[in-house]
Formats: sequence, C-alpha cells, structure tokens
Amino acid sequence: MKAHINMARTLGYTGCFGAQLLALLALSALLAALLTSTACFQGAERSLVLTTTTSTYDSGLLDHIIPPFERQRNARVRVISVGTGQALAIAARGDADVVLVHAPSLELQFVEDGNGVSRTYVMYNDFVILGPPDDPARVSGLSSSPEAFRRIAQTRSRFASRGDESGTHVKEKEIWSEAGVQSVEAHDWYLSLGQGMGGALTTANELGAYILADRGTFLARKDLNLVILAEGDERLFNPYHVIMVNPDKYLQVQSQLARAFIQFLISPDTQQRIADFRRDEFGLSLFKPAHPEQTP
Repeated sequence: MKAHINMARTLGYTGCFGAQLLALLALSALLAALLTSTACFQGAERSLVLTTTTSTYDSGLLDHIIPPFERQRNARVRVISVGTGQALAIAARGDADVVLVHAPSLELQFVEDGNGVSRTYVMYNDFVILGPPDDPARVSGLSSSPEAFRRIAQTRSRFASRGDESGTHVKEKEIWSEAGVQSVEAHDWYLSLGQGMGGALTTANELGAYILADRGTFLARKDLNLVILAEGDERLFNPYHVIMVNPDKYLQVQSQLARAFIQFLISPDTQQRIADFRRDEFGLSLFKPAHPEQTP
C-alpha cells in the first residue's frame, strides 16, 4: 500500500484525483491478493476421512484401490481402521466423512438414526470357520455354521472371539444364537479378545483356537497354522457397504468429496480392481464386486 501512495506522490497526483487513484490502486491490489488466495485454495490437497473395518485394511485392499482416487481428486484419504461398530460410532460423532463396513443390521440402524445417507453396496466375500489342523471339535466339512459352533461348545474347545462389536463379531453372535448356545461369554473356553481381525488371528493361531474370520484377511496371512474347517454356509455371506455421513446433521462433512468417493468405489474400473486384487496370488478374488441388482 505504501508503494501505491509513493507512486501517486511521485507522479504528482494529489487532491481528489489523487485520492481516487489511490483507491483504485488499493482495490486492484486487493483483487490480486484474492485471486492468488483462490488459486492456492483450489490447488490445495483436500482430505477425506474414511472409517472402515480392519479386514479392508489388513488385507491390503485399500492400498490397492484408493491411490487412483487420490490422484484424480487431488485429495488424501485418511483411513481409520477399526471394527465396524467403532467405525460407525466415530462417524456418528461427525468425525468422519464416509464409512466402509460389513454389518448390515448396524448399518441400517446408523442410517435410520439419521447419521448416514446414500448406503451403497460395494463388494462381498465370506466368512470361514478356522481351527487347528487336528480339529478337536470335529467340525471339518460341516455345511452348517451353527452346528459347527454347537460342536465347539459341546467339546469345550477354545474359541477366540474378536469381542469388539465388529461386523465379524456381530456375525459370530448371530451364529451362537442360532446354535442355541446361551451366555457364551461366561464359558472359560471362550476368549473375548477385543482385537481386530489381524490380532485375533494371531492369538487364535498361538492358542490353537477356533475362530470366525473373513476369508480375505485369512488368505492374506501366510504365517498361520490355522486351516479352513467349515465354509460355504449361506449364513457366512459377508457384504460390504459404503455410507456417507449425513451432511445435513454434520456440516463439516466433505459431502462433495464423499459422494465422489462412493461413485468411485462402484465405478467399473474400481470394481474390476477389487475383483483382480491378489487373484493371481491366491487363484481367487479376496473380495468380489457387488451385483448392482442386489442390495443385501
């Protein structure tokens, strides 16, 4: 501003005309500053907070599919990997923009409570019942997951539970209920760990315990002695949905970026990347693309 005043004085502009000139010079300087600020803001990297289940993180899937979105949108996706219950709780406080989880009953309640919108089916895999190779409960080959759980209870074989209100834990509790095993937490053979999928698998492996796990995380681990003993039950279907945190309830939500992320996840290119993830390594997809006509 001093430079503009000095310029006016140097050129000999004084009085009313000089004041007008100074005002014009000041306005032009202000406009230039605003344009520079706007350009910097537009070029700045934005941030999207994603809360998600540990299976999408521990398996390596997120590292496989997110980078193209970050490049396309000049944005950084900040991932908070916890159990589904915790992921939804964080989002319900308005501390996330979008969630990617796998517990339909909890998801529907989250939306019904007004915390989320645009719940969208993204992919699926399945749960498997793992255990030690010697299989003391004799569950190998069973097509009924409740029957497998009943045998584990009857033989008092060790069972490791995540115990963290994750999608896996919710599914496990549903199976125990269907198996007719009451107050399972009270039994000494039942181990409630309060751990994510990776940590729970490690503990089950060390103790030679049975455990319910998602197939993707299990296959991604190559350091386990546990084996798949029971699989294929339709009860073990494991769908994943993405939900935007309600921007009308939480004004800080990056709604435009969240909507773009949802569309990115269900785009043909990303769905193909999901299907291809580590398929060459294992001979099957760890996660399978969603069928648009289905909404589990």
